[in-house]
Amino acid sequence: MPLFSSRKEEKKVKVTFANGLLFVEKPDGKQQAFPLEWFPKLLNATDEEREDWKQTDKGIRFDSLDTHVDF
Repeated sequence: MPLFSSRKEEKKVKVTFANGLLFVEKPDGKQQAFPLEWFPKLLNATDEEREDWKQTDKGIRFDSLDTHVDF
């Protein structure tokens, strides 16, 4: 029996990309949009890199891109 188990952290926000923007939708339904030109690494990232994010207490973090978005 393993001593610990790993589970993916539940993501409480929804992250999408469209028309040069990063959209973050919070659990209450409010949405914020950020121009990708503010985050050049995200602008030039692959879909796979953009999907690899985790929620932090201040925003979201894209580890493979070393990029953090506060909201």
